[in-house]
Amino acid sequence: MNKDLNYRNELKFFINYHQFFIIRQRLKDLMQQDKHAGPTGEYHIRSLYFDDMNNKALHEKLGGVRDRVKYRIRIYNGQDNIIHFEKKIKFKEYIAKVKEPLTRDMYDKLMAGDHDVLKGPDKPLLNEIHDEMKHNLLRPKVIVDYVREPYVCENGNVRITFDKALRTGLHAVDIFNESLEPIRALDHDLIILEVKYDAYIPAYIKIALQLEGLNRQSASKYVICRKHLKFNTWEDY
Repeated sequence: MNKDLNYRNELKFFINYHQFFIIRQRLKDLMQQDKHAGPTGEYHIRSLYFDDMNNKALHEKLGGVRDRVKYRIRIYNGQDNIIHFEKKIKFKEYIAKVKEPLTRDMYDKLMAGDHDVLKGPDKPLLNEIHDEMKHNLLRPKVIVDYVREPYVCENGNVRITFDKALRTGLHAVDIFNESLEPIRALDHDLIILEVKYDAYIPAYIKIALQLEGLNRQSASKYVICRKHLKFNTWEDY
């Protein structure tokens, strides 16, 4: 365990729209909307997930391996002013994330096959990803696309998000492709509820969520979208 990282708890649930409306109404009086949310209280997330030549991240998740990592490039609202290369780390029941910014030029060069654009001093994450690309053939695998409605609370550093309209792109790995038409990867009536917190969830938020009555899942958007891609394109894992 890397003690320099901020490890947090993460719970995931599948909920329907009826549950969503009830839970959201309770939370609105208890939590603040995330400052990054737009006028509708939402923002759009598009991620490009990477995996190696053995699909290690996919198979470790499906196999229930406890400690694992995933790499992804993420943008918001379709814009290129914020581009991050992220590493999501799972350790026991906890998660952590480290990230480095990319410029649009770096992204374009990377997608054109120039992996050396990631090499540089004082960028350990980007150098790590470069080595993964060179030695383990880490490559783009699937686009994960959804709309997020986020709420935050300082007590316990709680962050609750409703992720809606999960979609994926078939035969496409460019997150800036204007002609990309993502298709549904999850039932229309399902929303992914994520609850992240440090040491505890305040009692009043627990009561509002009533988590014991929800359908807890190991809901990896990456796996859901990879499975959907397989079923629609005969992709071989």
